[in-house]
Amino acid sequence: MPNRRILRLSGADTDSFLQGLVTNDIGGLEDGLVYAALLTPQGKYLADFFLKREDDAVLLDVAEILAEGLVKRLGMYKLRADVTIEESGLNLQRGTGPAPQGALPDPRHVDMGWRAYTAAPESDDGSDWDDIRVRHCIPETGIELTSDSYILESGFELLNGVDFKKGCYVGQEVTARMKHKTELRKGLRRVTVDGSAPVGTEIFANGKPVGTLFTQSGGAGIAYLRLDRATGDMQADLANVGLSD
Repeated sequence: MPNRRILRLSGADTDSFLQGLVTNDIGGLEDGLVYAALLTPQGKYLADFFLKREDDAVLLDVAEILAEGLVKRLGMYKLRADVTIEESGLNLQRGTGPAPQGALPDPRHVDMGWRAYTAAPESDDGSDWDDIRVRHCIPETGIELTSDSYILESGFELLNGVDFKKGCYVGQEVTARMKHKTELRKGLRRVTVDGSAPVGTEIFANGKPVGTLFTQSGGAGIAYLRLDRATGDMQADLANVGLSD
């Protein structure tokens, strides 16, 4: 089964429909891919995806595990808007080597390479995506990004996944409050890992829970931490964990 599903949104109201829903400014589609998320009204994560302009339509590249739920949610918001949501018949190709014609840079980080959408089978060039994500603390759908996630705690500002000047969208009020009126007390951080532990293992410091360890690669990992407690030596199962510089 493919890891991604590529949807096509078309119709006269497509741009305004998306602009009022997603975390990023779709004006960026004129320059390339836009990385964005759809949130609950309470500001929690529902789905993250890439958007791409295709003639008069917009392609939406989302993880297969979230696709059905996202289509239903978009349909709920669509009401009488002139927007059609359908399968595109395209598949994702991605890599970090030389980019083929038509490929666009991944907007999250230059080291994440390129993405392209064609009728060819889904493929990548064998890059070690976990290693790249861990080096730059880039969360993955269904691993670090879950229904309990807030996008600012998940690093979306550094990943070019949220725009604070675009105006209203679903969950915008909570996100803006977290940005401007509070200091984040929890969030994803890169950590050192001596040993290994299953994804989702709880991290302890001084016998108290301080977070969760997720993706690991090359003696490092991505962890969700309570920042005021995540100090000194920490443990996740049999692995020793420390904050990375």
